Amino acid sequence: MRCPFCHHGDTQVKDSRPTEENATIRRRRYCPECGSRFTTFERVQLRELTVRKNNGKKAPFDREKLTRSLQIALRKRPVEDDRIERIVNSIQRRLETLGETEIPTKAIGEMVMEHLADLDQVGYVRFASVYRNFREAKDFEEFVGTLDGGDD
Repeated sequence: MRCPFCHHGDTQVKDSRPTEENATIRRRRYCPECGSRFTTFERVQLRELTVRKNNGKKAPFDREKLTRSLQIALRKRPVEDDRIERIVNSIQRRLETLGETEIPTKAIGEMVMEHLADLDQVGYVRFASVYRNFREAKDFEEFVGTLDGGDD
């Protein structure tokens, strides 16, 4: 592993341990050249995934983009970062086990919606407003009206 500080090509692993659900290995590394310490995470990737967007374009699956989307939906909500990480891990594993290498964005969006519906209704509505392209206040009203515990 190359040092992110001095770009020395040979760093040493000082500590390795599994993280949540044993889906990731956390490694503490040390650079003998500059003395810097840093952390890396190693995940098993079952297959290369490609996302097929609504306009027909294709792009590699971007785990960080999925994480950012969840973080935005859950900003200032009582949800811990490790919970978001577990959701992203779960969605990525589901996508990898579908047997398809090309996944429509709609499938990913629906998986996110499932998780958010169970986790946090405010985050669920925030994500839905972008995912379902709400244009007016009535779109929010109609959607919120479909939620369990909504004003009926």
